[in-house]
Amino acid sequence: MRITKVSGLVYRQRIHHREAVLLGGTVSRPWHETVLVRVDTDEGLTGWGEAFGHFGVASTTLEALTQIVAPRCAGQDVLDDGLLPGLERTLHLLGASGPVVYALSGLDIALWDLRGKAAGKPVHALIASHAATSLPAYASLIRYHAPEVVASECREALSRGYAAVKLHEVDLAAIGAAAGVLRPTRTPLMVDVNCAWDLSQARAASRAMAAFDVRWLEEPIWPPDDHATLAALRDSTSVPVAAGENAASVGDLERLIAGHALDFVQPSVTKLGGIAALCRIAACAARHGVLVTPHSPYFGPGLLATIHVCAALAPGAWIEHLFYDLEEGPFDAGTVPREGRFAVPQAPGLGIEPNLAILENHST
Repeated sequence: MRITKVSGLVYRQRIHHREAVLLGGTVSRPWHETVLVRVDTDEGLTGWGEAFGHFGVASTTLEALTQIVAPRCAGQDVLDDGLLPGLERTLHLLGASGPVVYALSGLDIALWDLRGKAAGKPVHALIASHAATSLPAYASLIRYHAPEVVASECREALSRGYAAVKLHEVDLAAIGAAAGVLRPTRTPLMVDVNCAWDLSQARAASRAMAAFDVRWLEEPIWPPDDHATLAALRDSTSVPVAAGENAASVGDLERLIAGHALDFVQPSVTKLGGIAALCRIAACAARHGVLVTPHSPYFGPGLLATIHVCAALAPGAWIEHLFYDLEEGPFDAGTVPREGRFAVPQAPGLGIEPNLAILENHST
């Protein structure tokens, strides 16, 4: 089966925020934006992938896909395991991270989708002979800067049955408001501060967060590639440390794991190299006793790919789900948790086909 065309589109849709958020918080994200990758073949099958495109980088990622990656794919064999590694070697001078690698990540996901469809098997069955049939979802809240809104959103997450809640707040009042809602139900609380602190600041904050029974403190250190400082923090705090979404490469993340800097590793399938990269990180984490909790703020193939890999290799993983609703999601059938869990798709490939009409309405 040969590739006839690799194409992409920027998918952009307005976020539907709940009334409590609009009235009391600061809405930092009015739109959800990503890059979808489409691979067509000479046998009529189509594969779908997703390349990282948040925070205004979507057009650059799309340009990397269409101008650099796609021309090198025409006529290539979908089933050739050497295709992606070959492209990585060819394009390595353009950087180990960034838009070109994001584009390759989306291509890899689409190729796995095609391989599953060709074999008549779900992606997880291509990875392992046994897989979980469902996985717990946790609600990943955006930053609201308002304790009362944080508390309201935590109550909403509990009502939907989520296994845990993650904040993106740095203010202790907001974190305490969440803990006040979640503690009575023993629902785990995590905090992602997006690389906010140096070592002394992170140590002080982690001591305060220990009182809130925080399950993990995510990306506490700036810069994110300062492995030694992250390891020093982990050695000096009782709060488990999580990181990985900003790793510069698979090798970089493997070194972070091997360096005893993490309790939880968070690879991002649309940024790091796709499904093959996520499988490699899951295997490394298992060897070192580090738990896998991927970065997956997606509503399409990136989320589906994460679910398949975790079902096969990390069945105890909690799956991140951005806690807001899109006006209409093209992959809703498989990307919305029910009663706090994601069903693992069983149809061939990623298992969910997009609603093309919705894509057309919201793509550029």
